[in-house]
Amino acid sequence: MLSYAFQRVLALLPTVAVPLILVFLLLRLAPGDPAAILLGDQATPEQVAGLRTELGLDQPLIAQFLKFLGDVLTLHLGNSLFLHRPVVEVIPQYAAVTLEIGVLSLIIALVLGVTLGSSASLRRNTRRGRAATALGIVGISVPQFLFALVLILVFAVGAHWFNVGGYVPWSAGAWPHIRSIILPAFALGLGETAFVSRITRGAVLDVMQEPFVTTAKSLGIPLHRINRVHILRLSSLQILTVAGLLSASLISGSAVVESIFGLPGMGRLLLDAVQRRDYQLVQGIVLFTGLVIIVVNLLVDLLYAVVDPRVQLARKIK
Repeated sequence: MLSYAFQRVLALLPTVAVPLILVFLLLRLAPGDPAAILLGDQATPEQVAGLRTELGLDQPLIAQFLKFLGDVLTLHLGNSLFLHRPVVEVIPQYAAVTLEIGVLSLIIALVLGVTLGSSASLRRNTRRGRAATALGIVGISVPQFLFALVLILVFAVGAHWFNVGGYVPWSAGAWPHIRSIILPAFALGLGETAFVSRITRGAVLDVMQEPFVTTAKSLGIPLHRINRVHILRLSSLQILTVAGLLSASLISGSAVVESIFGLPGMGRLLLDAVQRRDYQLVQGIVLFTGLVIIVVNLLVDLLYAVVDPRVQLARKIK
C-alpha cells in the first residue's frame, strides 16, 4: 500500500509543478512593474530601482527561476508584498474558510447529485425520474453566480434566515458561523450537483446493462438489493473520480462566490494578489492548492480498493 501511494504521489507531482512554472512565467512576463505598483505613482525611478533590487526582479529570469525552485523545495515562500507578512502565515487563515466551504459544498453536491442521478436512472420511466433528469439539465445550464444571487434574494433578503454577506468565525458562536457559510456552500454545491447527477445517471445505466444484473434478477434477488448492493456500489467508482475532480473545481472556482458573499477565502485572496502582482503570495496559493489536490486524489485512489475489490486484486497479481 505504501509503495502504491508513493507511486501515485510521483504521478501527481506534475499537478503542482506545471501550474507553478506557468504562474512564475506569466507573472514576470506580464506588462507592468510590481515595484512601481507597490510604491505608487509618486515614486522616483531611484526608489523603483532600489525596490526591484530588493525583490530580486533585476536579476535574469533564469536566476529568478532557480531561486524560486529553491524556495518551493524548502517551503520558504517569502513575504507578501502588500500584506507585509510571511506567506506561510497568510495562507492558512484564508485557506481555512475556503476548505470549510469547499467540504460542505462537496457534501451537498454529492448527496443531491447522487440522489437525483440514481432516481433519473433507476426510475427513468417514471415522473420522478424524468423530473430528476430535467433538474440535472437545468442545473448544468445555470452558472454558480446566479445560484448565489437567487439564494441571497430568497433566503437572505426575503426570508432573513441567513446573512447577506460577511464571515462570522466559530468564536462568535456556532449558529452565527453556520449562517454565514451555508448560503455560499449551497451556491457552490448546487452548481456542481447537476454535474454529479449526470455522471451518476450514466454510471448507473452502464452498470445496469452488465450481465450479472440480469443473472441476479433471474435468481430472484430483490430489486432493491440489486440496486443498493451491486449497481450503486460499482457506480460509486465513477462518483469517487468525480469527487476528486470537484475538489479541485470547488477550490479554484470559489473566487466568484467568495467575492459575492464577501468571504475572506483563498479565491478572493488570489484575485487580489494577481491584481497587485504580489508574486510571493500568488505562488504560495498555487502551491497550496496543488498540494490539496494531490492529497484528495491520493485518497480517492486508495478508496478505489475499498469500493471495488478487483482493484486490490489487480495489485496483488502484479
